[in-house]
Amino acid sequence: MTYISAQPRLTDSWDDICYPVQSVWLTDLLPDYDIVATDRQQLIVGQINGGRNTIFGIQSADYAIIPNAVIREVVDELIPQYTLLVQYTTTGEFSINIVLPEEFRVGQEALHRSLILTNSYNGKTPFSIQGQSLITLLNPDAMLRSSMYRTICQNGLLGWADHFDDMSAYQSWLKDWDASSQKPRIPKNRPTPGKTSRPSPGIRTIHHSELTIEVFRQHLHDLLGEHLKPEPTLTPSIYRRLQQAKLGRRDQDLLRQLSVPAQLAKQARERLRMEEQLLDVDPTYWLLYNAVNYALFTSRSSLTLNDRYRLDERVFHQLAARAFA
Repeated sequence: MTYISAQPRLTDSWDDICYPVQSVWLTDLLPDYDIVATDRQQLIVGQINGGRNTIFGIQSADYAIIPNAVIREVVDELIPQYTLLVQYTTTGEFSINIVLPEEFRVGQEALHRSLILTNSYNGKTPFSIQGQSLITLLNPDAMLRSSMYRTICQNGLLGWADHFDDMSAYQSWLKDWDASSQKPRIPKNRPTPGKTSRPSPGIRTIHHSELTIEVFRQHLHDLLGEHLKPEPTLTPSIYRRLQQAKLGRRDQDLLRQLSVPAQLAKQARERLRMEEQLLDVDPTYWLLYNAVNYALFTSRSSLTLNDRYRLDERVFHQLAARAFA
């Protein structure tokens, strides 16, 4: 099925994404018709503020909606102080960035620790926290990755190296990583101490089977509560390494070699030049990574939010491998 091209919009208000959403059964809407297509039995309808009712998708009978309002309730309960930044599309995809007060520096820039949650009403972007599905995170071997918010571009950075215990382990993995692969082999998570609960059958296919809001709310509360007790991770050190790596003559065609569509690469190049002037610094791998991130998450494209996340992480590893070479 062709996917509508959409440009993410930006908001700092929960109200823009916490409008009422419900499922409407085709049998109720068309009582005089026999519905033969049993794999599509309910419409996902949102009542967008100031607009008409919007049909985001037609889903199977066991599809469960996760309202953004429930996510808001859990976040407000656990985090007394945060800044909200949401990217969303008119097609019903949401990237919710919870920017925390905690910060660290990369060069002259201050970055803030953040939580990124994704959700959708069209089924294109499954619910996730820091790029990982709920079923993955409920496994005792899983850990929530860290993400950072960069004020200058108002985007969350999705490149992670949190799976690794130290720099040498990450460098060793990069050497074996096949950069030409469409699906890079991301290492397994490090075990999270004290985490023993296994996923229950009701949670195994969260975005494709019935799930009560109460069960979802409890799991989300527990996972976010764990993540708010941070442990040091490797990712900030990789960011600093990228910041120290200057772009030179050998990097003139680097953007063409990255796993980014040509049009987005062109926009990334323009963003790179802008940041060089804005910050009055020489171009670095750090600025290039952020320029690609900016293009991915602000430009019109047929890519889903999930596609953009995967490309962002892939580019992060590609640039890190080159910086260490």
